[in-house]
Amino acid sequence: MSASPCHIHDHHSVVAPRRRPAFLAGTLLLAVAALLLTALAPSPAAAADPSPVPLPSISATTTQVASGLRRPTALAAPDDGTDRLFITEKSGRVRVYHPDIGLASAPLLDITSSVDESGNERGLLGIALPPDFADSQDLYLAYTALPDGAVTLARYRLDESRLEPLLAQPHAEYSNHNGGQLAFGPDGKLYWSIGDGGGSGDPFRSGQRLDTLLGKIMRVDVSRACAPLAYCVPGDNPFVDTPGARPEIWLYGLRNPWRFSFDRADGSMWIGDVGQGRWEEIDHLPAGRGGLNLGWSCYEGLEKFEGGDCAPGAQHTEPVFTYSPYTGGCSVIGGHVYRGREYAGLVGGVYIATDYCSSTVWALRPDGRGGYEQAEIGEMPTQVTSVGTTVDGEFYVVNDLPGGLHRVSFAQEEPTCRVDRTVTAWGTGATVDLTVTNTGGTPVSGWTLAFPLSLGQTVVSDWNTELFQGGNAVSAANAPHNATIAPGASVTLGYLVEHTGDASPPPRFTLNGDACAVGR
Repeated sequence: MSASPCHIHDHHSVVAPRRRPAFLAGTLLLAVAALLLTALAPSPAAAADPSPVPLPSISATTTQVASGLRRPTALAAPDDGTDRLFITEKSGRVRVYHPDIGLASAPLLDITSSVDESGNERGLLGIALPPDFADSQDLYLAYTALPDGAVTLARYRLDESRLEPLLAQPHAEYSNHNGGQLAFGPDGKLYWSIGDGGGSGDPFRSGQRLDTLLGKIMRVDVSRACAPLAYCVPGDNPFVDTPGARPEIWLYGLRNPWRFSFDRADGSMWIGDVGQGRWEEIDHLPAGRGGLNLGWSCYEGLEKFEGGDCAPGAQHTEPVFTYSPYTGGCSVIGGHVYRGREYAGLVGGVYIATDYCSSTVWALRPDGRGGYEQAEIGEMPTQVTSVGTTVDGEFYVVNDLPGGLHRVSFAQEEPTCRVDRTVTAWGTGATVDLTVTNTGGTPVSGWTLAFPLSLGQTVVSDWNTELFQGGNAVSAANAPHNATIAPGASVTLGYLVEHTGDASPPPRFTLNGDACAVGR
């Protein structure tokens, strides 16, 4: 996949037959037991947004507005009154799109002579525009550089057509996990992500080390220079006084933070960090909270990573959302919190992300109680590599192949299903009974209910469905006697699980791919 983080997939589908033992318990239970031995610092959730629309009532769709892009990787909007979008192409060009005249044939700039685009994930990967872009005509680029593949941050002066490398990190051994996101934070500083150096399983132990920029998000001041540096390190960066640490580091413990963003309303940071092959994760951090350890390679998601680098007594910040590649996903594509005007009453305050392989649109929103509402609200085009916003906060996405630009729209569509949940828990076991109601106007004939389980839950047996468990993902297909659900009618199903302490019911459901309302 173009510039999206590489996965080493090592998982296999596992079937939990009706009323027969499931065979996923061993690895998962050992991993969770190990997880409990290490302290985890929870990531505080922001206050709930006032929007009253339940997430399953939101539908996301896309409309293609431009084609002919060559492996686009990122997009940014200049705040200069022109309504343009700048789109990076993997080879080293930046293209310009305008909603009235379309995609310009001539590139805004071309640095292909400086860019190493060998391998699937090297190339021109990120772009950021400073607050003073309209006056300075400076922009910032992240790319893998010739001749040695170093991941590089550079300033490009449009008025002089001049590229000025500012900071580089050697990255020669493997071509994957380059990171590459650039974004100016609410503090005016430039943030830049780099992956762990590639390969599989963090071979350089980069994630937990502070003497390398690999596996990190950096924070630098590019508005001035502090010789001999071409930039300045902010004095309040968390590791400026730590012996042996790179002072540019803002966050560490990351595998490949391909895309991150800042919420325009509260300055909080959302990060999509691509997993090894068991868990994709999204992190949400309060504004100004540097120095946090996000866990890799001690953890992948919430699960202890076998063979990972775990320092005794280390504090790790948990992700707020994880999903398994058993959902069809492979690389989380972090997005943005919607703060535009057109759909403010519908999705204001909702974080939108997707996945390079499954194209699922994930919607997350703080629930005001320390947790997060979550739903699957549609599909993006195939192989989305980046989600961007206009100056006014409206959403666009670019997709790798065949190379298009798409405008994202949202609508309210009431769910045609509702799932009510009853849990009876004891010791290390629980039964979960689900009532699925057809709230639509047409019969449902032949159905599959899909939902995730909490970490450490393993299905032992089930009733009234043909149930399959892969990782934490469950699909429960109808039995012959309950294949049709009439409008207003319900069916019941359930399962018995073993658990390692978390007996909570599934947080979200889809019926034949459509999001269901969640009752009690």
